[in-house]
Amino acid sequence: MGNGHGLQKLKSFAVTSCRGVTDLGLEAVGKGCPNLKQLCLHKCAFLSDKGLVSFAKTASSLESLQLEECHRITQFGFFGSLLNCGAKLKAISLVNCYGIKDLNLGLPSVLPCKSLRSLSIRNCPGFGDASLAALGKLCPQLQHVELSGLHGISDAGFLPLLETREADLVRVNLSGCVNLSDKAVCIMADLHGWTLEMLNLEGCKISDASLVAIAKNCQLLSDLDVSKCAITDSGIAALARSNQIKLQILSMSGCSKVSDKSMPSLRKLGQTLLGLNLQQCKAISSSTVDLLVEQLWRCDILF
Repeated sequence: MGNGHGLQKLKSFAVTSCRGVTDLGLEAVGKGCPNLKQLCLHKCAFLSDKGLVSFAKTASSLESLQLEECHRITQFGFFGSLLNCGAKLKAISLVNCYGIKDLNLGLPSVLPCKSLRSLSIRNCPGFGDASLAALGKLCPQLQHVELSGLHGISDAGFLPLLETREADLVRVNLSGCVNLSDKAVCIMADLHGWTLEMLNLEGCKISDASLVAIAKNCQLLSDLDVSKCAITDSGIAALARSNQIKLQILSMSGCSKVSDKSMPSLRKLGQTLLGLNLQQCKAISSSTVDLLVEQLWRCDILF
């Protein structure tokens, strides 16, 4: 493959559960497929940092890289691929890769990866603040950020990512980042609120203070998820008082402190809502839900 010319036009390549894929084979793909734009590697047990970095050095047309359950890939391979990929890389995704450990790598002074717009790190237990802070410096043009199920992420790592942006964030998913607090959300709303369109804070350690900041700063926000958060009726009221926010999707599943007192606020928000998730909101009675279903006829309500 590396020496042939039969795959010159190949643009997308996915490999799943192929134990025979090695570093040598992946490097050959990079050399033999000069127009490859998308690569997805899933459960490649013998693929290591060496093969990933070697591939990145030759895959000059690559736009999207997805790695899932490739447990021999460590932070050295992940950052090495970012440092060596061509100027066309727009998206990178890392899912369930348990070889990632949070180390302060002390990255060399290199040109940032300004082409990268989308970053997704999901359920990688070893990924933490040091890695995230380094990513913030290396990838200043990120607009779409998904950091899902990362218990090692806190305000200390997320704030540098926010403050090193040269582009403003549009879509942010922080679901399951249980150590992110109001401080991070309030600063994000202040710095990037005017461009945010989607924000998922499910399970984050936030309160009404975050909703007040969102109501004040996020005029373009259409999709908000605050499920399993310690918000109250006061936070929902703050959203409803905002004259600029026009939510279409509001998810507040498992918010046990939101009660029937939020009925007027939800009715006002319902003027623009198309979807409302009230599942496991145990302080909201069935009679209140019935009234909302009757009055918000345009809105799909889950309860």
